[in-house]
Amino acid sequence: MQYLEIILNLPVNQGFTYSYIPPEKEKPELIPAIGKRAEIMFGNKKTQGFIININDKLPENCPVGPEKIRPIKRVIDKEPLFGKELIEMAHWLSRYYLCTLGEAVFSMIPSGRRETSAGGFGFEEEVGEKKKNELSPEQSKAVEEILSASGLLRSARNDGGGLFHYLYGPTGSGKTEVFLSLAEKILEMGKGVIYLVPEIGLTGQVVKAVADRFGNTAAVLHSGLTPSQRLSEWHRIMHREARVIVGARSAVFAPVPDLGLIIIDEEHDGSYKSGNNPRYHARQVAMHRCSTLKIPLLMGSATPSVEAWYGMQGGSIVRHRLTKRLAGGEMPHISCIDLSYYPNDGCISKPLEDEINKTLAQKHQTILFLNRRGFTHFFRCNQCGYELKCKNCSVPLTYHKIENRLRCHYCGWSIYPPESCPQCGSLDIGSSGFGTEYIEAETRAKFPNARILRLDTDVLKNKDELLTSLEDFRQGKYDILLGTQMVAKGLNFPNLQLVGVILADAGLHMPDFRAGERTFSLITQVAGRAGRYFPDGKVIVQTYSPGKGPVLYACQSRIEDFYGSELAEREMLDFPPFSRLLRLVFRSFNKSLAAQTAADAVKILEEGAPRGMEIIGPAECPIEKINSSWRYQILLKGGSIIPLQNAARKLLFDYTHNQNVYIEYDVDPVSLL
Repeated sequence: MQYLEIILNLPVNQGFTYSYIPPEKEKPELIPAIGKRAEIMFGNKKTQGFIININDKLPENCPVGPEKIRPIKRVIDKEPLFGKELIEMAHWLSRYYLCTLGEAVFSMIPSGRRETSAGGFGFEEEVGEKKKNELSPEQSKAVEEILSASGLLRSARNDGGGLFHYLYGPTGSGKTEVFLSLAEKILEMGKGVIYLVPEIGLTGQVVKAVADRFGNTAAVLHSGLTPSQRLSEWHRIMHREARVIVGARSAVFAPVPDLGLIIIDEEHDGSYKSGNNPRYHARQVAMHRCSTLKIPLLMGSATPSVEAWYGMQGGSIVRHRLTKRLAGGEMPHISCIDLSYYPNDGCISKPLEDEINKTLAQKHQTILFLNRRGFTHFFRCNQCGYELKCKNCSVPLTYHKIENRLRCHYCGWSIYPPESCPQCGSLDIGSSGFGTEYIEAETRAKFPNARILRLDTDVLKNKDELLTSLEDFRQGKYDILLGTQMVAKGLNFPNLQLVGVILADAGLHMPDFRAGERTFSLITQVAGRAGRYFPDGKVIVQTYSPGKGPVLYACQSRIEDFYGSELAEREMLDFPPFSRLLRLVFRSFNKSLAAQTAADAVKILEEGAPRGMEIIGPAECPIEKINSSWRYQILLKGGSIIPLQNAARKLLFDYTHNQNVYIEYDVDPVSLL
């Protein structure tokens, strides 16, 4: 008899012991092995788990005697689904992201569980009509520099020195061709490549380019595959039949033997952060995996995340620049419209209306873009533009209509709205904001003869519907496309001449310290897409804050200035990358229960709080209620992540709280909404 330790996809921090009695004629492939799945009875329910240990004797720490041990039903897999490297990575994942080993393993291995993302926006890079390997001098230089740095790997420092690289350049500068050429060189060395893209459904061009270049040696992993399709791709990878693996964030766990390179395209994209437990970030996992294996990690974007930019400044990430657009195209002309001058025009100002009419007359297409579905109302003086911010957190206060208060969603500080502007004394004050439905109604009223398509998650049921709608627009079945950030992902339309950003500062008023970064990235990326096929492509950015950093810098293409000012502000407020954050979210159908549990958690955290750890909150989450669950949050902040993880781990395993409250643990959160 053998005793198997089996882990389940449960928030329980232990394995479970089952027995296995070999039958006389068991097929050799159905004998238990570490890394195979077994079917078991857990309580009175049939389920599956992974075998992570096999013993001939009953383990000493087993709480019951041999007679109480239940046998497994059967071994499911003919061969193990992971080896030593992935098991070690699962242990790291569970330690770093505060989840159980079972949750870590099940998030890595294809089990057909649907991925949900924390949202974000990515753009497919143009592959262009260039022939294979015909690189520009800039591209060749980047490939050579990355390969030669990788030749240093035997002596690479443990902190990843020389391992992390960044390919930085405007949209259309040929980053994809550099990625593909490098992948080719790594394959020639007999090693494998993982190529991460933000969302596979919307990055079809990259997948096609990889498939064209590498044929059957390419495997595509994404959430659209059935469990059995994912599993068969997984086996192809383990058997070295597939050597270039393209996929969304979970592809970072692909079991590639002799992995030689990980590529992260559009590194800034928010969808690399998982919205489910464990809430891992693919960039962080890739950095860990590359450091462990001593192989290069190559990231790329036209708008790097602030953390990546900071890494490039400090030298922990090596920057490689591309400056020229390969097609020779010019960036489109960006006009900034100050909405304060058009108070009675609704959400489409007169200048934007005129441009749309011109575009319609020329039989070209327009996209009107709002970077949120709804829109949080924020306090603003219409005279001097003053906006109220929290005295403790320097993030915008949000207006709560029901209680008539302005509230901070970080620390909970609140005030009644002032009757006059605190800065200039004007009485012309109030809260501003509108959403996509309002914009659609106005667009239909102003352009009654135009064929209008609205795309956001309120009107779309699934990804296929989105792709069909985008294809209809590409083929000219509509004149005006209205939508949120999902529209931006497919912005490559031959007949597109005009892009209007309805309210560039919508995202700026979200109570989130990354709001400026997202706003800047979005405008810059959208601008890079417009007028690709016309010399007179135009982008019109409507804003109440034309002089505000992110909007101003994006409209004037002052990229270095934006990162400089954003880093200075983050340093002053002690936000990442100058500190580390860990977010705890308490959610429950019962509002007072969620609030009370959060308050109790603060007391426990305060008892053993390490020096230098700051506890912010509890406060209501900015989006206070999701799916009928009330949400409260606590932020832990400090110079190092380890004390924050230790404090949260104590809470996770030692705090017995009401079972009607669920606590989310989010290490290095990307969004604080």
